[in-house]
Amino acid sequence: MKNETDFSKGKRGSVLETKNKTRVTMYLDNDVLDAFREDSEKLGRGYQTLINETLRKSLSSGGPVDAKVLRKIIREELKRTGT
Repeated sequence: MKNETDFSKGKRGSVLETKNKTRVTMYLDNDVLDAFREDSEKLGRGYQTLINETLRKSLSSGGPVDAKVLRKIIREELKRTGT
């Protein structure tokens, strides 16, 4: 086994490049993150993927959420949770 490793040609950063992805640090409310993680376990998909899909849908919706859309979302979420 070598006593020393030569890092003179090493580079900082991730080993593998990710295309079309950027690492960001952000704070999310615990209840929001918990909900995505629960959905992730139920669906067998990554919670970060679910967050990304939700953000993408929000961007493609074409504008701010009005009262009608908000009521629909709340009804769907309440139905999903069994409340």
